[in-house]
Amino acid sequence: MSEFWIKVDKTLRYHGRQILRSTRGALWGMRRLPVERPVFVIGCSRAGTTLVYKTFSESKNLGTLQRETHDFWTGMHPLANKHWATHALGTQDATQNDRDAVARYFYAYTGKTRFVDKNNQNGLCVPYLYTLFPDAHFVYVKRNPGDNLHSLIEGWGKPEEFATWSSELKEKVSVDNGRYIQWCFFLSNGWRDYLDKSIEEVCAFQYRAINEEILAAKKRIPAQQWTEVFYEDLVRDPVAGFRQAFEQCGLTFTHDLEQHCANVLSTPYNAFSEIRLDKWKDGRNCDRVERVLPEVAAVARAMGYKL
Repeated sequence: MSEFWIKVDKTLRYHGRQILRSTRGALWGMRRLPVERPVFVIGCSRAGTTLVYKTFSESKNLGTLQRETHDFWTGMHPLANKHWATHALGTQDATQNDRDAVARYFYAYTGKTRFVDKNNQNGLCVPYLYTLFPDAHFVYVKRNPGDNLHSLIEGWGKPEEFATWSSELKEKVSVDNGRYIQWCFFLSNGWRDYLDKSIEEVCAFQYRAINEEILAAKKRIPAQQWTEVFYEDLVRDPVAGFRQAFEQCGLTFTHDLEQHCANVLSTPYNAFSEIRLDKWKDGRNCDRVERVLPEVAAVARAMGYKL
């Protein structure tokens, strides 16, 4: 096919998708289809949440946008309205308008009333999401602090990917003596105290803050609507790990999904380097990570890790 016809094909497909979304949006407006048992993948940034989200997106029973949705959620609750204090949302933020907007948005894009969603900030918004959708299922992805902190530090070196939302911050970011000047991943209460700290202190704060929020929110979620996944278990045996997670969410773990999971680590999603456990111990951030491990020891133990 010539380059001209390739462009024509892409243009037609794009406009076709636009028309389909508009049609579904109009259909939702007439029928007001409610969301049914959505699946929210939560966890600290760089914990393996993308791996889990992308794998759940392979299920034919779930709608998926195949991308993070932080722009959509913060569009409903702009950070500026909260004085850029935090990405967290609580029960008081949940409204019928939000519920309708989410239902219309995901139905228009996916054609399904049950969907899977993931973004960096949703771990701070579990009470809000549960209030919107009392039948939601939460999949909490946990990663050992050493590897997670190492990956967070690496991620802070990629502001073009993880700090695109923070350009409007008025505060001067000077992390690690000015090596990092854009705030990455998410804002949680107290983040301004770390504007000029070392990068390892910032990442330890983020790891501790979001996992503490998730563990606190867990107490209000019915056990049958909560699944916990150790990233390390997925690396050791992705088929067994994902089978259990899918079944706990009430999803059929088909032969196609089993085949996908058997090979999922060979084509990693958004990984900075090869997938293996305890990378931090021989990585360039080893000394930095080791220095702040005591700061996250308590939350790591609460997550089920033995340090």
